[in-house]
Amino acid sequence: MKYFGTDGFRGEANVGLNVMHAYKAGRFLGWYYGQEHKARIVIGKDTRRSSYMFEDALSAGLTASGADVYLLHVTPTPSVSYVVRTEQFDCGIMISASHNPYYDNGLKVINGNGHKLEAEIEEKIEEYIDGPEDAIPFAVRENIGCTIDYAIGRHRYIGYLMSLATRSFKNIRVGLDCANGSSYSVAKGVFDALGAKTYTIGMEPDGTNINDGCGSTHIEKLQEFVKEKNLDIGFAYDGDADRCLAVDDNGDVIDGDAILYLCGCYLKEKGELNNNTIVTTVMSNIGLYKALDKAGIAYEKTDVGDKYVNANMMEYGHSLGGEQSGHIIFSKYAVTGDGVLTSLMLMEVMLEKKAKLSELRKNLKIYPQLLKNVKVADKKAAMEDQDVAAAVKEAEEALGGNGRILIRESGTEPLIRVMAEAETEELCSKYVGRITGILEKKYKTE
Repeated sequence: MKYFGTDGFRGEANVGLNVMHAYKAGRFLGWYYGQEHKARIVIGKDTRRSSYMFEDALSAGLTASGADVYLLHVTPTPSVSYVVRTEQFDCGIMISASHNPYYDNGLKVINGNGHKLEAEIEEKIEEYIDGPEDAIPFAVRENIGCTIDYAIGRHRYIGYLMSLATRSFKNIRVGLDCANGSSYSVAKGVFDALGAKTYTIGMEPDGTNINDGCGSTHIEKLQEFVKEKNLDIGFAYDGDADRCLAVDDNGDVIDGDAILYLCGCYLKEKGELNNNTIVTTVMSNIGLYKALDKAGIAYEKTDVGDKYVNANMMEYGHSLGGEQSGHIIFSKYAVTGDGVLTSLMLMEVMLEKKAKLSELRKNLKIYPQLLKNVKVADKKAAMEDQDVAAAVKEAEEALGGNGRILIRESGTEPLIRVMAEAETEELCSKYVGRITGILEKKYKTE
């Protein structure tokens, strides 16, 4: 598709994604869901400066097509999913570019079941955006839609999160890095209400500092904070709070693979790991699979992207799945990744087992992993290059069963991602360097 990738419509604000795109997306969605009744559509946004502009453009398009618009204001992506599916909205729209820099933005459209919008509808939106003329009628008179403040929806989501905690967090010293993003309006309130001694960073959004040296993409900030404050545990979210990474009491990172391992073992003990299976993506570390084998837990591997993880979980009824990046889905409680929910689940594991995360993860050995991106002019040609294929084959034969090479194209940017896993960092660097060298020589663009 031209505009919609693996995670919605994303681009630099007013460059790759402009206000007319947002307005026309609103016009289409308001008409599409309003053909048989007056559409009700809920909008959430993150803290980027451009999010306010896109909120206005979407609202104008939606109401011009006759839809009523309900504004959650600054809120996590999973809250939009929660509100849509629990309060009978036709669809929801989250304005966010997730972990990207502040100057990017995106539109994530969520269907009435709380899942990402079906590809066939995304294709129809694209056709309308690029259409030569506007064939959708404008609503008139009493049929024009209205815009409604709906902060109560976010408050209900916060209440839902609080209801999931099975025990008090009293006297637990917790650090939160809210990335100057969506979670700043939710996470601290939840942890405070559950009794934790909460310490925070990344809580001062100004429109241009989202993900800037903070949050899950810059986990080193939280590592320093946890050690400096002598905290029991720390959690870092991304810009729209659908991801969570953790830091244990030693200041070591608990990534998405480690979260899947810890929560998977815990759910298995409780008899709540459906099908005794965890859903991962091809990016998960080989160390996770070896640890799951030892724990007697099966696993599935999907393409990269939480929508593929979620599709597998829905089809087969699995209860836990996610990505190394910290996008974790607990199907008993949500239909999408939820950073704050993930942190609550990790708290439950730690409190129930009466052990620190550093102790609970000791049977998980994460192999060194190196990922390098190469900006290319032609992703398709780069992925099909024979020299690259030969270099990958040679590396995998040399690594045997103690490592692997993975090459994939970004779904949202003009990048080829080259990843190596091996027993040493030197081996990772050697093979990644060899393959990226070929890509840079033949396809690199500035």
